[in-house]
Amino acid sequence: MKFRTICPTEDKYVEVIDQRKLPHEFVVVKLETYKDAEIAIKEMTVRGAPLIGATAAYGIYLAVREMIENELDPSFIDQAFSDLRASRPTAVNLFWALDKMLDALDNSSDFLRTSWEMAAQIVEEDIETCRMIGVHGLPLIETISVRKKGEVVNILTHCNAGMLGCIEWGTITSPIYQAIEKGIKVHVWVDETRPRNQGSNLTCYELTRHEVPHTLIVDNAGGHLMQHGFVDLVIVGTDRTTRLGDVANKIGTYLKALAAKDNEIPFYVALPSTTIDWTIKNGLKEIPIEERNQDEVRYMIGKNTAGNMDSVLICPETTNASNYGFDVTPAHLITKLITERGICDASEEGLLSLFPGK
Repeated sequence: MKFRTICPTEDKYVEVIDQRKLPHEFVVVKLETYKDAEIAIKEMTVRGAPLIGATAAYGIYLAVREMIENELDPSFIDQAFSDLRASRPTAVNLFWALDKMLDALDNSSDFLRTSWEMAAQIVEEDIETCRMIGVHGLPLIETISVRKKGEVVNILTHCNAGMLGCIEWGTITSPIYQAIEKGIKVHVWVDETRPRNQGSNLTCYELTRHEVPHTLIVDNAGGHLMQHGFVDLVIVGTDRTTRLGDVANKIGTYLKALAAKDNEIPFYVALPSTTIDWTIKNGLKEIPIEERNQDEVRYMIGKNTAGNMDSVLICPETTNASNYGFDVTPAHLITKLITERGICDASEEGLLSLFPGK
């Protein structure tokens, strides 16, 4: 049942799933140049901080291959790094992966082999990291299941931080999948996550594939469900986490944290340490918030009655729209952070207890 979101081909190019087509079509796209990787990141063919980072890493490999095969000046690699860094501003995994590739190339005499192997290593590390996030997050679900005497544990999530945003396990879904494997009854409330509908398109698709019971809700239904006792815990992902524990995640996450706080429902953030930006402290002031094309708000994309993908305008033609891609949830609204090394407080002290080298 498992599959990977990014895979090398026999001829040593790279294939990714075109997530813009899901859940209605499963389309695989082949990346043959670093520009292909850049466009895949920019246009959200690939989504999710870890997958963006892995795609950028393979983008550097493809740039090295282009340089060698076409006998280009080494400055071509510098341009590739620059273009890939500019492809998305918020997800810190992008910059982490590119820095890792740069360090590897700086210490190598065989750029092609080194870039290929380092990109593959980044992929394998993410798989193990997400598996361990599940190992540490599973007891949270187990405890609630015991408290409810085996009744269904209801989890609410926002956006997609499943395997489609990573490589295999995902972050928020890793403890869910591991709970299902242990026979624990789990049900997931899935926010549709406007405007790009990552929840309805991707999370629902993924949970369906893994046979996890779930229900799609409009984004603003979460507070109502919490008020009436239909949510046991909230788990979300993050694209960038500050040294002090603030997190940037898909727009609307902050409102879920507020509702959870008001209703005394635990609010967890599942994250690989690669999403921690140790250089910044104040998320509200220092995390760059991506503003995307207004047409993502003005139009809805889906499958029409004829069975074809279609785009529909949902507002007057002259209406302008604002499209902030992310918001910042302050650390004081977060119950705990779930990382590959364990669970900690959303604070500098908490993070340093798990990552003392930082």
